[in-house]
Amino acid sequence: MHKDNRTYQKAFIMDMDGVVYTGSHLISGSGEFVGKLQQGGYKFLFLTNNSYHKPLEIRDRLMGMGIDVPEDCFYTSAMATASFLRVQRPEGCSAYVIGGPGIVEELEKAGITITSDRPDYVIVAETEQYDYAKIIEATLLIQEGAKFIATNPDLTGPSLRGPVPACGALVAPIERVTGVPPYFLGKPNPAMMFWARKKLGVHSANCFMIGDRMDTDIVGGLESGMTTCLVLSGVTSRETMNRFPYQPDYVFENLWEIDPGSILSRRDRVENAMPDS
Repeated sequence: MHKDNRTYQKAFIMDMDGVVYTGSHLISGSGEFVGKLQQGGYKFLFLTNNSYHKPLEIRDRLMGMGIDVPEDCFYTSAMATASFLRVQRPEGCSAYVIGGPGIVEELEKAGITITSDRPDYVIVAETEQYDYAKIIEATLLIQEGAKFIATNPDLTGPSLRGPVPACGALVAPIERVTGVPPYFLGKPNPAMMFWARKKLGVHSANCFMIGDRMDTDIVGGLESGMTTCLVLSGVTSRETMNRFPYQPDYVFENLWEIDPGSILSRRDRVENAMPDS
């Protein structure tokens, strides 16, 4: 009975690009898998390192592909950054921001003052408004004492013409000049995984992390105590997977192969393998 009760508490956290869709195309079986989660009453969350878009914009994009889920089914690295600052500075703080509308909205919702006048933090995120003047300002503010954080360590992001610089690349000139590395809040930081699970209200032992990247999704889930599922519909192949010192609990071709009702958590697999006392 105890194991059955845990089964009903299962929850699923999914990366998006390479797992649910690639570019503007839904990966075959993704919609059906989300439908199984909805029909089975499972808690689930879409997790993305992209801090540029607001959750409502991401929801509308998925709806355009045929997946209809509420806005609160998304958790972004911008939200993780705001959560981090609320925990670190509950009395309030200020930040100089190089980033898009997603990070700006989350910081404003958290009551964080956005300013270039002696800010507590310099925050870098994905943006289409990145220029030399902003690099200079961020560099000077950090040298004057502002703490340096960034939404995620991703070096590249996808575009129709190929990879483009993402947050991890945008911080490079600032880090080189100041000698100060940023603190990254997005995957694989376990803090982001913790706040995502907190949003769902589930324990790590009952939570499954599904992703296509070994160096963010799988290691982040592993270090957070979740059961990890690698799907081969994105950037990782079986060959490249085997090069890593850590391995996922499960490997699937795509989301369609995952049966949320029968898949076992790492804890349940261990307990089922133990002889009855």
